[in-house]
Amino acid sequence: MTEPDDELGITEIPEVHLAVGAPPESAAVAGVPEATGRGVLSLNALRAVGVEALGLTTFYLLVIIYFSVTAEHFLTYSNALAILSNVTLIGIVSIGQALAVISGGFDLSVSGTVPLGAVSFVIFSNLGLPMPVTILLAVLSGSGVGLVNALIITRIGINPLITTLGTLSIASGLAYTVTNGQTVTMKHLADSALANTSIGGVPYYVIALIVLALVSYFVLRNTVFGRMLYAIGGNREASRLAGIRIDLITGSVYVISGSLAAFAGVIISSQLLAGTPTVGSDAALSSIAAVILGGAALTGGVGGIPGTLVGVLVLGTIANGMALLAVPAFYQQIATGAVLLLAVGFGRLRTLL
Repeated sequence: MTEPDDELGITEIPEVHLAVGAPPESAAVAGVPEATGRGVLSLNALRAVGVEALGLTTFYLLVIIYFSVTAEHFLTYSNALAILSNVTLIGIVSIGQALAVISGGFDLSVSGTVPLGAVSFVIFSNLGLPMPVTILLAVLSGSGVGLVNALIITRIGINPLITTLGTLSIASGLAYTVTNGQTVTMKHLADSALANTSIGGVPYYVIALIVLALVSYFVLRNTVFGRMLYAIGGNREASRLAGIRIDLITGSVYVISGSLAAFAGVIISSQLLAGTPTVGSDAALSSIAAVILGGAALTGGVGGIPGTLVGVLVLGTIANGMALLAVPAFYQQIATGAVLLLAVGFGRLRTLL
């Protein structure tokens, strides 16, 4: 296999095998792949990790300092808890989105899967089903959307952009169809326990976000699945030659992303005590913005859960601060777009250094 590899210019195939024994340290911060077969980061990789982490942390601190000075009630425990509560929806969606981006794709269908999961949860709840069964069925609705994405992308070979854009319309249309375009009120309020129950003042759904983030971080950092995901995103052809089951790994990512998006819909419907087909329509833009802001690259092979969560917090903190300053909501959309462009520009500058 040596000569064909040289002809293709592939130099990372040994890393795909050897990396299984050593976790990608940089993936936890900025998703920088391992630089050597023994798992020892090169000086350039360390520098990239340091620059990315320092830049994102510095920017977030500046955001906190600015709103602490300008917004009277910003720096309080209750407001910090409010920020965490408000970012939970996008945080959960962004975890699945991060997996998709690391694999070299992305999932636009989450903007349709979130409302589908929300209305499914309320409809099944109103049928009198037990809450665990109701949550499971709602999550499975998102899994179904993800499975359709997986089959079309891996079996038919259609680009993830076109595929997930199409399933976005389908999922959103289903949410409107089953509700006749109306908001469905939850009859059994006990099923809203995810939103109304807390531990030490921290709601269950915030705890759910933390647990999901920890599990995803562990999977990406310490499992063969995580290493294969980075390998696929970094060099798809090398991964194929190394024997990695690309279709299986890639397909599972979209099923996970759809499931998490539907679960986020369950949480938002628990908060609203109703299911509406319009909720979460900005989930795709916000989650991709958070993932890119957190250090991922749309080319794949780069990204991580901690960076993604910091990206989510940056966007949520900016929205919260602007709300406290009574800034109109549409200006928040402008701010989100501006922050995303700055993040991409910073990432581009980092690659040139």
